[in-house]
Amino acid sequence: MKTQATLAGETNACGQVLYMVLELSALRWKVLLVAASGRRRERSVVARDLAGLMREMAEAKRKLGLAPEARVVSCYEAGRDGFWLHRALQAAGVENLVVDSSSIEVPRRARHKKTDRIDLGKLMALLVRFMAGERRVWSVLRVPDEEVEDVRQLSRSIERLKRERGAHRVRIKSLLAKEGLVLERIGGSDWAERVGKLRRWDGSGVPANLKRDLLAEGERLALVERQLALLKAEREALVACSPSKIAGATRALRQLGAIAEESSFVFSTESLGWRTFANRRELAGSVGITARPTRAGRPTTSRASPRPATSACARCWSRSPGAGLSISRRAP
Repeated sequence: MKTQATLAGETNACGQVLYMVLELSALRWKVLLVAASGRRRERSVVARDLAGLMREMAEAKRKLGLAPEARVVSCYEAGRDGFWLHRALQAAGVENLVVDSSSIEVPRRARHKKTDRIDLGKLMALLVRFMAGERRVWSVLRVPDEEVEDVRQLSRSIERLKRERGAHRVRIKSLLAKEGLVLERIGGSDWAERVGKLRRWDGSGVPANLKRDLLAEGERLALVERQLALLKAEREALVACSPSKIAGATRALRQLGAIAEESSFVFSTESLGWRTFANRRELAGSVGITARPTRAGRPTTSRASPRPATSACARCWSRSPGAGLSISRRAP
């Protein structure tokens, strides 16, 4: 491992560097700025105040004895803020890294302190080590292009509406079950009429409040189904006409017999439509099917999206010989 003095010498030879780490929150951002000489400056700026952040960077260069044109290397942990800050920093000439928080090493102790100051110091130490050549101290996320991220939002919106649709159906079935009622078809244009015809065990209609809840859930279900139909139509139009790599990957996947419309779009938006892979292990790791082993031999947690992994497992199960059958022992 290189010492701080060694880093300072290398920096003086190759150009000055200002290291910056950010601890993001909803109201204020904690910022730690360190020069290669070891001098540091810790500040706080209003969240999303890019102008204020740029002023702090310029002031840090002046206070820490760096030239105004000194190179800036920064990082922050991936989270709710997404990638807009990464793009803004890059546009300002900052070399930024978005770090997978689950890949950051944690001391193996039953109790350890956790404060913003400690987190900033730890991130700074890891950033310096990473820039010195230790590439395994954490995992750096591959930031998608804005167009890719927008198309991926379409895919995730479809998945969210599908979950909402399932939740409404389960809720309706639960309301019916408490009165001993079962309907083969949930929802539809005649939902209100069919609810009015429901009869309990003694021939009486459903109570007024229960009827109200059934009708309300039916309206929510109908709204979700209309929105889902619109998004699916938008998806199909994009796949059919767009020259983008995601659309091309989706069309290619649909030519395979084992991958349907839904799964092909998920695979393309999450992985195959914009990422590049050096080998099969990287591909499997990107969807969470495999994990990268640590030096101790234990797999690390993955920040991979569970959606392509779920789809992949579902495809393998549904297409495998004997899928859905009970497992029996082999004959000797």
